[in-house]
Amino acid sequence: MDVVVVGQLARDLLLRVDEVPPQGSATDVRERKETLGGKGANCAVGLAQLGVPVGLVAVAGSDSTGDRLLARAEADGVDVEHVVRRAGTPTGLIVEILDPAHGWRYLQHLPGPTLLTADDVAGAAADLRAARAVVLQAQQPADALTACARHARDGSALVVLDGAPDPAARTELLKSADVVRADPAETDELVDGELGRLCVEDVDAMTAAARHLLAHGPRVVVVGVEGAGNVAVWEDGELFVSFGDVEVVDTTGGGDSLTAGLTAALLAGADPATALRRAVEAAGSTVGRAGGRPALDG
Repeated sequence: MDVVVVGQLARDLLLRVDEVPPQGSATDVRERKETLGGKGANCAVGLAQLGVPVGLVAVAGSDSTGDRLLARAEADGVDVEHVVRRAGTPTGLIVEILDPAHGWRYLQHLPGPTLLTADDVAGAAADLRAARAVVLQAQQPADALTACARHARDGSALVVLDGAPDPAARTELLKSADVVRADPAETDELVDGELGRLCVEDVDAMTAAARHLLAHGPRVVVVGVEGAGNVAVWEDGELFVSFGDVEVVDTTGGGDSLTAGLTAALLAGADPATALRRAVEAAGSTVGRAGGRPALDG
């Protein structure tokens, strides 16, 4: 495995509707998709589609849904050796309701047992140390993420932190990360008011926020600019890449594909500017379709 992704695995159920019904009424669903999902699985699938050997560290339930999702992941080229099967736990579920204005609403069933623990990741320690890159999805508990980061650092892995981890582990994880990727809301959480009220729609403000995060340890920081694009900063450079004329159908999964594209490009030796361009292109190919499943091999 060149890359190990640490994150969520879930059953994704997409329901497209013409309108979200008010309380006490119903509406027809005009499109339904059921796929392998969750941020970790989406990123891992994206990396596999880009030709990167990848494994996933996650939790699946002991149910038939978990069986089907793991079979799907293997068919997608993802190594699932380190996916924990939690006895007595239903596999995570994410229901997305997508309206005609491209607005989404999530109904999530991701109880505590569907999240990783430090004990869960111990079995993956050797592969975390041997990987060329480790992607940490920040929605997982702090103890599991810090354990993974330490294993990765014991090797020579490129550590990619995706999102805003729990404050209890934030300082250590920012220091451990080589690359940080965050959407606008996550960036606001990461800077935690240290720059005053952050205007997430302003390129200059988000560039300053990325520079602020860069000072905490990473070598490259990529943050989203609300409604505009993404900016990358590194020691001696910075670049803003707009969304361009991509028709957005559903933003779900766009960030996961961006992280996959960014990681793959950096592993291939791309400089940060080139990596950002490839990452934004990967995100664009996902947001033009309904649902979070990547389509980076088309």
